[in-house]
Amino acid sequence: MKKGGPTYLSYLLRLWRVSNDDKPLWRASLQSAETRERVGFAGLEELFDYLQQQAAIAANQMGQDQIYK
Repeated sequence: MKKGGPTYLSYLLRLWRVSNDDKPLWRASLQSAETRERVGFAGLEELFDYLQQQAAIAANQMGQDQIYK
């Protein structure tokens, strides 16, 4: 990330469904457009939590106390 924090975050999002005892579940991965690092998630809640954390980190680096929801 650049000094002072990024002004935007960019990811390639992949979603796919898997079956677990006839109950479909969503899996996800994000790949950073900047670093090409890939992070996998067992569910959508984990994905959303990660995105909120990344936005908070970026906001803190920019000197903001909170993120807008």
